[in-house]
Amino acid sequence: MKQWIKTMLTSVLTISMCLGLSGTIEGASPPTQVEVLLNAKKMNFPDAKPFQDGQGSVMVPIRFVSEALGGKVSHSKSGGKTVVEVVKGDDTVTMTVGQTTALVNGKSKDYGTKVILKQNRTFVPLRLVSEGLGEKVEWDKVGRWVWIGSKGIPNSDDPEFKLQPMSKFDAYYKKSTNMNTNMKGELYKGVKLITPNDLPIKLGEGPTLYSISMEKSHGKDYLAVRGTESGLPIYLLVKNDFVKHRGAILSAFEDHGDGTGTNFHGIKVRGDKFQNGEYIENFDWTTFNLNTADYIAFGSSHMDYIVAMINPFK
Repeated sequence: MKQWIKTMLTSVLTISMCLGLSGTIEGASPPTQVEVLLNAKKMNFPDAKPFQDGQGSVMVPIRFVSEALGGKVSHSKSGGKTVVEVVKGDDTVTMTVGQTTALVNGKSKDYGTKVILKQNRTFVPLRLVSEGLGEKVEWDKVGRWVWIGSKGIPNSDDPEFKLQPMSKFDAYYKKSTNMNTNMKGELYKGVKLITPNDLPIKLGEGPTLYSISMEKSHGKDYLAVRGTESGLPIYLLVKNDFVKHRGAILSAFEDHGDGTGTNFHGIKVRGDKFQNGEYIENFDWTTFNLNTADYIAFGSSHMDYIVAMINPFK
């Protein structure tokens, strides 16, 4: 165990020296997609996607959001214009395509953004619908997420995430015999699989993961993982190969000031020369391709199992 820790520390140091980074990642692109979360679960929009207009209003296809909130949507014509009405219980929202005002329970409100037709869908300001139907709305400017309703984030301990035996993942760990234990030296009990759509998720009693994206800086690619813990490592699982440990570049950690921060991880790193406690001088680490990894795994001293996310970059 001591040898493993020593190897990992040496590996991380080598990675940092190799990257030659100090300070934040320069040139990282901000996310462009707007995500809508209803009760901390991402909503799926099959065709027309939410977007943010030039005034900063988040525009959503009304039918999908309203029906998810339990409302009923109807369309009609009045004076040659399309009128959209959403009814939920005692709440009624009436809006007209091309206008910025709407009737919310009979009272006129101006939202400063026109209701529009786009991709054969009626787009309306999200706040108009959600507030009009009695739902709390919050805007996360870092992740460009809209939170509607409860922010009770799912936990990997929840029963919906089934524990699978480590034996099912032998092909990913058999070459890295020292990667099946946590930092306490305890054997992991198994693996819980998640998908990118399961984010955000809290890792047991440990940190919360919000998002993972690909960022480019100085001509190199990095994985950017937003969460509530600085320095959280990730592991790239490639079938019949060594586990690819990716330590966070501590000097590049970006604190968002909202209880979250972004860790940056190199994709091609010299640290891959360290395998099972040995340094393989002639190993060519530059040929690694992220799409060969089936999973991106997360381990924490707070957990007795591994969380493995299906690789969204394949």
